[in-house]
Order: sequence, then C-alpha cells, then structure tokens
Amino acid sequence: MWNRTFWFFVAVRIASVFLVTTWFVPDEYWQSLEVAHRLAFGYGHLTWEWAAGMRSYLYPATFAGLYKLLALVGLDSAELLTLLPRILQACLSAYADYRFHVWCRQSKWSTFLLASSWCWFYVGSRTLANTLETSLTMIALSYFPWASECTRFLWPVALSFFVRPTSVIPWVPLCLYHIKKSTHPTWELLLKRYLLIGLLTGALCVGVDSYFHGAVVFSSYEFLKYNVLKGVGSFYGEHPWYWYLSAGLPTVLGVSVLPFLAAGYESVRHRKVYKERAILLLSVCFTVLVYSLLAHKEFRFLLPVLPMCLFITADYLARWSRKASSKMIWFTALLILSVNGLMAGYTGLVHQRGTLDVMPYLATTAKDYRDEFNNPAKILFLMPCHSTPFYSHVHQNVTMRFLHCEPNLTDQPNYLDEADQFYANPMGWVRKNLPVHPLSALPTHVVTFDVLEPQLKDFLSIYQEKVAFFHTDYPTERVGGFVKVYERYDRNAAAGASSTTSTTAVPAMEDESDPLYNP
Repeated sequence: MWNRTFWFFVAVRIASVFLVTTWFVPDEYWQSLEVAHRLAFGYGHLTWEWAAGMRSYLYPATFAGLYKLLALVGLDSAELLTLLPRILQACLSAYADYRFHVWCRQSKWSTFLLASSWCWFYVGSRTLANTLETSLTMIALSYFPWASECTRFLWPVALSFFVRPTSVIPWVPLCLYHIKKSTHPTWELLLKRYLLIGLLTGALCVGVDSYFHGAVVFSSYEFLKYNVLKGVGSFYGEHPWYWYLSAGLPTVLGVSVLPFLAAGYESVRHRKVYKERAILLLSVCFTVLVYSLLAHKEFRFLLPVLPMCLFITADYLARWSRKASSKMIWFTALLILSVNGLMAGYTGLVHQRGTLDVMPYLATTAKDYRDEFNNPAKILFLMPCHSTPFYSHVHQNVTMRFLHCEPNLTDQPNYLDEADQFYANPMGWVRKNLPVHPLSALPTHVVTFDVLEPQLKDFLSIYQEKVAFFHTDYPTERVGGFVKVYERYDRNAAAGASSTTSTTAVPAMEDESDPLYNP
C-alpha cells in the first residue's frame, strides 16, 4: 500500500512545511492553532465565531491533543507548537495525494500535476479547515463508485460537511448521479446509507462541539445561518459575480488552466465518451456558480474543486500524450513546472512573510523581557486585525492586544469596527484607548507596518525601533512593505546612556505637551 509514490508525496508535503513561510489568511491560525492553544493551555483568543457557535472544534481539538502530548513530555516550545501541526496536516495531505493518484489510475500526469500544483503546494501543509476539506474531498473522490455500489465515499464527505458545511456543494451533482445510477431503490439508499452515515458522523461531531462549547450546538446550522442567511461574510469584502471566472479559478489552477480549458471543451463536446470527466466538470461549474452568487469570495473556497480540475486535466493530457511528439510533451511539462514553480516560490518564500517572521522575535522577547518596573512584556499590534498569529506562536501568557474587527451583529447604525476606527484617525484612537498614566501601563512593544510611521510619530516618540521584517513588494495604505517592532524607552537605561555621551537624544517620557499624555 505505502509504495514509492506515497512516500514521494510525503516528501513533497513535508518540504512545503519548511519552504512555505508566508502568510495566507487569518483562519490558518485564528480558527485552528489559536483555538487549540486555548484548549490545551487555558489562554488564547477565541474570535466572535466561536461565541456564536458557528465553528466546529473537531479540527482544533486534534491539535490541542498534540499540544497536550508535547506539554506532558516537556517539549511544548513555541517552535514545535507551530511546526508539528503543519507536519501533521502535511501527512494527511500526502495520503490524500496518494488516494488521488489511485483514483487517476496511477497515471504519470496525475502525479506530475498534483506535485507541481503551485496552489496545493502553497496550502497543502497549512492548518486551514479548507486544507482539511480538500484532503477529505480527494479521499472521498478516490472511493466514489463510478462502476459499483460502494458508499464508503460518504464517510469523508459527511465529516467534511460537519467541519465546513459548504464542502457539500461540489458533491450535490455527484451524489445525484450516484443515486440515479444505483440499482437500489432511492428510499433505501437515502435511508440506509446517506441518512445513517450522516447521523453517525453528525452525532460524533455535534457531541465534540457541544462538549467544548458547553451547550448543545449545531455548528453547521450556525455556520450557514451567519454566512448565508445573514450574509455576514460580505462584511469581510465583496467581489463581482464573475470574480471566480476571471480571477479565482485561473489563479488557483495556474498555468494548468490552459489544458483544463481544452479538457473541459473536449469533455462537453464528447460527454458520452468522457462521461466521468463531464460529471466532474458539471460539479466544478455548479460549485463556481453557487459561490458566485455569494458576495464574499476567496481563493481558498475553490480548493475542494482543485482535485476535480486536476483529474480532468490529467486524463486529457494522458490521452493527448499518446499522439503528441516527445518534444511537445517535454515542452508542456517544463512549461507547467516552471510557471507553477515560480508562483509557488514567490508566494511561499517572499510575498507576505513579515507577519510570520516577527513572531519568533516576539516569542523570545515575551519570554525574557522585563521593563524598568520589572513588568513582563505588553505587546500592542497596530495593524489590520488578525494580521499575525497570536498566542499559539508566542506561547507566553503575557498581555497582548490587537485591533478587533467583529461584524455588525447588532445592526448598529453607522457601525465601524475597531480597526476601521483606528485607521480613520490613528492618533485619535491612541489618545482615546491607551492610558496616560502611569508609564508602566503603556505597551512595552508596538508591532505595526512601516506605512503608519508618519501618522504615529508622536506616539512612537517614546519608543525605539528594535527590528524590521520584510513583508511584501506591494504595500497598500494599511499593509506596508515592512513589519516593525518598537520597544518603549527604558528611562533608567536612557539616563545612564545620556550621562556618558552627549550624542544620544532621549525623548521626554512625561512631557505635558505631548499629545499622548493630553488626550
């Protein structure tokens, strides 16, 4: 069972753990590792979704168990707490890759396309619920009964649904096809297979969620209620209906979108010949259609259809290779590998890395730092909310604060979340929300993007820049090119320095003319 192909995929996914060192989306940390850290160690921030009961504890509880095990053997360092969950997810993704390879009848093109997919390399080892969802989708697809009555595929489908309810969307056309072609009566198939497997899986998931939430909770229902019925997702951004067609799917597929389009055209034109491909293409189109109707759109939402697209493409290329010349085959393979390699390299090693690079520095600082009053570190993040990981990457129970961005759940008129209030008037927010006296109540460290320096110069006058980390080549008004850490001046050390040299300028700590102290 565990042949060389499986170990090849393990090597690729484990490599991605160490080669993908950039930030993607907040959920990778705030909806998994941060929750797991709170479960295991008693401190960690839970976002509003957990208070609303719309998130399942199943995924973070797995990491919490790993954290507990590390704590028992005294190995719960910040480094291992961030590294081992990714390795665990990488191994699951590798098994899913192997099942995809089996599903594709072990074709060389399937192995090549999956291993060279820039997007799957970029997310395959991330602790995202979408990554788990995609892995379960691959496993389920490998068991889908195209020519049998097997229903084993329903187990991972059901589990994926209770982890992330929208994962059921690609399965609607496939399940309808399965029911239609089955020789069993529809009522028997629905009651004895679909409903039974759904109830058993649901009982487990609801039980886990209810235990950790402290009350009976149907997180799948709450998820759909907030994201679909209440449209809360649109609070985090909206895109036009065609975004998945013009940007989403082409970006996720990379250069492989070209043979995919050719394969899609051939599958539609000869749908009776390529029946399996045609049904999978229908599933992809149905998923894109449903997601296009929702205002809030993200690249990661398309991850579950990625294996379907790659299957269609691999099957097409395998048939094309039988007639193509060896030069064309090598040219096509090298084109896919080089373009996807460049995309994976840039997004995995360069783009948006500063908000992760800063965390080991903060973890070391939080562990050893004491200010002039012998108080531990107090860290303030003045950046778009959830721009960095939190306690899961610091692993020290120190005071940390970030700008919140909860949606308007109570329908307040003219609502602005805390992050928007800050960016509307940075110094006004500082004067209103940070204490004037005593000095020890102020944050010892401020983490922010370089683009905010001009607007925060009065506040930062009592801080000194300690370190800067490159973040992106494409700064915006809120997200800068560098992440900077500022440390509050130690007056005793500054006084000692000024007594030995006349070239050191130390700002007054409690200057009554300083706007920070006169809000």
